[in-house]
Amino acid sequence: MEKVSDLRKLHIVKLTHTIIWCIFVAAILYVCYAGVFNKVNRLVWWCIGAVVFEGIVLLINKWRCPLTSVAYKYTENHHAGFDIYLPAWLAEHNKAIFTSLFFIGLALVIWRIV
Repeated sequence: MEKVSDLRKLHIVKLTHTIIWCIFVAAILYVCYAGVFNKVNRLVWWCIGAVVFEGIVLLINKWRCPLTSVAYKYTENHHAGFDIYLPAWLAEHNKAIFTSLFFIGLALVIWRIV
């Protein structure tokens, strides 16, 4: 059984992870929006750079967010989504869904500039 202080720390990790996830999802959706509506601007390139950087971080960490490793310290429960406030099905398929959306958006942006 986890201690109360560990549960509080896990809550902080989950909340932080969820906020960062929302920022990256917003960036990915903005890339898609820019590609669909031909709104390619400086912000699109910042979003693309941030998502690529996130991909490099995940690659270095064996496709796991560094915050997941932090969350492991505070609970024995390691089910899908234990480290983030997302439904389990979304946490489990998160990378596939948003990587696909990112590459679709990126392809549209490239198509718009060429």
